[in-house]
Formats: sequence, C-alpha cells, structure tokens
Amino acid sequence: MTATAYSSSDVFDTWAQVYDEQPNPLLMLEQRFLSQILPDVSGLDVLDAGCGTGRWLQLLASRGPASLTGVDSSHKMLHRAATKLGAACSLRLGSCVALPIPTAAMDLVVSSFVLSYLESLQNFARELHRVTRPGATVFLTDMHPETAALCDWKRSFTHEDSTETVPAHRYSLQEITDIFQAYGFELLTNIQPDFDSEEKKVFEDNGRPELYEACAKLPAIYILQLQKKVLPQKAPSENFGTLRLIAGRCTFGPCAATGALIEIERGQISFVSHKMPRRTGMSSSSSETIDLSNYLLLPGLINAHDHLEFSLFPNLGTGPYLNSIEWAREIHRTYASVIACHRKVPKPTRLVWGAIRNLLCGVTTVCHHNPLSRELVAADFPVRVLSRFGWAHSITMDPNLLHNFDHTPPHLPFLLHAAEGLDAKSAQEIFDLDRLAVLDERTVLVHGLALNKKAVSLINQRRSALVVCPTSNQFLFSSAPSATLIKSLNAVVLGSDSPLTSAGDLLDEISFARREIGLDDQSLFEMVTTRSASVLRLRNGEGRLRPGSVADVIAVRDKGLTPAQTVSQLTFDQIELVILGGRIQLASDALYACLAKPLQAGLYPLLIEGHKRWLRAPIDELLSSARKTLGNDIRVGGKRVERVSAA
Repeated sequence: MTATAYSSSDVFDTWAQVYDEQPNPLLMLEQRFLSQILPDVSGLDVLDAGCGTGRWLQLLASRGPASLTGVDSSHKMLHRAATKLGAACSLRLGSCVALPIPTAAMDLVVSSFVLSYLESLQNFARELHRVTRPGATVFLTDMHPETAALCDWKRSFTHEDSTETVPAHRYSLQEITDIFQAYGFELLTNIQPDFDSEEKKVFEDNGRPELYEACAKLPAIYILQLQKKVLPQKAPSENFGTLRLIAGRCTFGPCAATGALIEIERGQISFVSHKMPRRTGMSSSSSETIDLSNYLLLPGLINAHDHLEFSLFPNLGTGPYLNSIEWAREIHRTYASVIACHRKVPKPTRLVWGAIRNLLCGVTTVCHHNPLSRELVAADFPVRVLSRFGWAHSITMDPNLLHNFDHTPPHLPFLLHAAEGLDAKSAQEIFDLDRLAVLDERTVLVHGLALNKKAVSLINQRRSALVVCPTSNQFLFSSAPSATLIKSLNAVVLGSDSPLTSAGDLLDEISFARREIGLDDQSLFEMVTTRSASVLRLRNGEGRLRPGSVADVIAVRDKGLTPAQTVSQLTFDQIELVILGGRIQLASDALYACLAKPLQAGLYPLLIEGHKRWLRAPIDELLSSARKTLGNDIRVGGKRVERVSAA
C-alpha cells in the first residue's frame, strides 16, 4: 500500500493502474492471516493509513464500523478505492506523517505495507499516537526485512511491459517496535508467517517456482498488533502468574497457522509473538512454560447444542421415526426401565460426566439446552456452560415458549428445537413460529431437518440461525441435513446433541458432516469456532486465539495440515491438551509428564477406550457415584471409561 513515500508519489499513481490486477503472494499471505486477527470493528471509528486502492477498506466496510476513513498520498490509488467503496468510506488525500485526521478520533488503525515507504517512522508513530484514542488498536504489516535482505527482494511492478522499482527502507522489527513503544504503544502480537501452498501456486503460475523455493520456510511478512496505552491503574494485590505456550504452530484462522509463543495472564491471551518472549519487565514475576514445539494450537471448540445430563445414557430408539415426539413417546414406553436406572445416578454426577464428554474432544464452551443449575456455573466445572441466553424446548412441547421468548433480552440468543422430523407437521413448525413472532435475528433453531425452500427463505429473511446435529438426525430418521440445505442458510453451526441419539461427541458430528454430507473443511472449522461464537453472541473472544481473547486452547500433534483440515479429521485420542480460561483441564500422559508440579496439581487420571488422560475433575468420586447404579461398564458418549493408576 502507499503513503508519503521514500520515492515519488508518481510511482504510486502509475502502480494504481495495475495494482489490483497483478497477483501478489505477499498480499495473499497477509490477507489469509490479518483477516482472521482483526477484532470486531462494529461501532468503532476505523482508519486505513496508506489505504491504496482500498483492499482492506472493502473488508472493513463489510464489518459495520461506526466510521471508516482511508488516507493515501496517491490521487489515482484513491480514485481506484472510490470506485469500489462509494459512500461507504471517507477517502482523504494526505500523508501518513501528517494525517488529515482530528486528534483522538480513531479506535482502530490498519496500515498495510506502508512502513517501508516512510522516511520517518518516528513521525508516523507520533501521528498515530495523536489520532488514536486511549486503548486503540493498531495493525502494521509489511514485507519481512530479514528475508527481503537475504533473498534480495525488490519492491517492483510491471507496467506497459516495463518493470518499475519502488525504493524502500528495510526497518528492522526491533527498530519498529522500539519506536512505537517509545510513543506509548504496547506490543500485543508479533507474528511472521511464511508462504504456504496457496502462495506457492502464484509463483508457479507466473513461471517463478525457484523464487518460492529460495524463501520457503522463511518468514515472508510480519504482522504487528499494538495497543495505545491507557492511563495506569492501580495493580491488583494478587500476584497472577503467566503461562507461556511455545507452539510449533498457532492457529489464526481456518487456513492460517504459524509458529508462535502465546502468553496467558488472568485467564486471557495477553501476548502472541513469533517465538519471542515478551520484553523484560512486562511479564508476571511467576511464570510457567509448556513446550509444544511439535503441536498445533487450536482455539477451544464450541458445542452449540447438548443436553449434559444424558452423557451416560446409551442410544435409545428403534427408528426411523417421522418426528421427535414419536421417538419420545416410544422410548418412554419401551425403555422406561433403562431411563429410570440412569436417572438414579445423581444429576450433579451426570452433568459433570457430560462436561467430561465435551472436554475429551476439545470442547471448552457448551450450550446446554436444559435448565441452568448451580453446578454448571461453578468455578470448578470442567467446561464453560453458556448462561446468557433464553430457551424453550419446542413449539409442541413447551407451553412457556412465548413467555420465555418475551422475557429474553433482545441482545441474547433464544434457542429451541424446531422442524425435528420428516413429516408435514415438523415442516410446518417454522411457519407457526413466525406467526407467533418468535422468529427473528436472535432465534437459534436446533435441527431443522424438515426445512424446505420456503422455510429456508423465511429463516434467512428473519436473520435466524440453525444448529445442526447430523448424527442425531441420522439415528432418529435415517436422514441428515443435506449440504444444499446447510449452504442455503446464512448462519449454520454444529452441535452434538446427547448420547441418547448421537454417535458420540462433537468430533463425531464433524466427521459425519465431512464424510456423509460433504461439507468442506473451512465451513466445519468455522461452525465450531467463530461462527458458533457469533450465533451464540459470545463476547470474550471464544473461538479465536488472539490478544484479549479468553484463553481457551487445545493442542494436537502437528501433521502439517491447515487448521481446518486438522479439525475436520480430529478424533478424541488426538486431543492432548485442553486449557480453559488459562487453566489446564486435560492433558495426555505424555504432556502431563512435562508439566511443572504446580500445573499438575488437581489433575486426575482416567482411561478412555485405552487412552489415558489427566482431567481436572474428581474422577474416583464420579466413577463410584455412577457405578453404584450402572455397574462397572461406564460409558460416556458411548466410550468406555475406567480407573487407571496415576503411575
């Protein structure tokens, strides 16, 4: 992108004519990572400093900022941007070292591939400090200076069969961070991704595979996230420790992962860096480090639909059925003794086993579609259970549907089962809900197997969302939602349902959806991370790994796949570490042995289908409680669990 440049702005006016047409692997790589790292900008005043032809302005405009401004020193770059954006953005001709922006006007600034063209980083840092508000976030990206020097990269473009070279500085990352810290910015993220298969194709398509090979595995770009410091506050008296995770690769999106070090403080991710620890004096006096060099770190998964108290139950039913009511009546008639036996297990015990079922497959946040009890929100419960939402069972089985809906605050989601079946009655439920005015932007429907085109159109029109639980549908009705149905809806996420009808856990749902329905890896990844967080209106950064997000992390052995490919092929035995809000909740035997003693405290061993896991739960007490009623063959989500020695 451009700004007041080391070379003449005429060069950028010329470049503007071809900037969007010529493929650029550096910009592709930046797009792949930065688009995933950018925070929610809704309601924020946003600036793109050195906006060029508006590449980032287009994406930012789609995310609902309060205001959006682009500044660039090239008339023709701005003209190109104006043709894309129209009235969605205010475009201003100006310099990045003398921004035509009022003081303290911006909450977020993006400056993409700009710094190398500036003659004075100090002046740019001073200007950004002037135009931003306290706590504002700044993202800086550019070509990696060390790799550029090593590979002798030049800034150039082709115009009318000639190659134009753009002179540029090579500021070191240390120089950049030192200058911005001197002007009151704190470094939160420093990642340095290298090219992957997507960028490799660009080199090959342009007949230059040797250029890719020359820089393979070297950092191609850097992405820095900084925050303008707020006024100092009195430090809390309690001394919180820091947990450092040294990752082989850390996930930033479905197709974006790179080597990183993560620091966790007070249950949040506080710092992400390219394996570079935070500068001296910024970390807590007490810290622990976990070496995960051979692992891929993923955000904790989100299960959008479960009934936790049924985790010890087996599948019940001999379908196929026409609808869920038919199934419910049949199991209470045919399996009354089985149901009565399992209900003798104390409910608190069953709820914790339900949490363990989720924890074992990497789920850290669960939407429990039943009454919220005291145990579920206790600080020591193994997973986070969503508490801020409204719900009803269904239009046919809950007489309090309208009351519950009307008493759910408008900013919270409202969940209910709907269209769970194959018959006309199931299909009609969506239209009945609409007549009751229960279908709107906060409504989250569960199942939706009976949806037709008209119902899909109505759901999209009302901006409602859907949770699919495909293995449950397959068990009950010998049918599951089609890929066509799922792709036709604006917002679809994934839930596991309970073992009464499902195949096992959330990973089994992902596997079925990929194998039998044909959903792609990226969609599946988003359905259990960022999209679920959006549909359930989670506000603490669940589903992402970035500074400020709640520290929900899972670790799996790195097989070199993309994060999306990894998640779509995961099985429970591959989950080796689960961290919930900064606290270790699960560890494999191999990782447990590597933990410092303070991190091992409170973890107890359990054998699951022959795989040993250390869990933050009273395992002996839970097993004893379940065995009093069910005997020795205890199964959680269909998987056998049993005691194992700590040795």
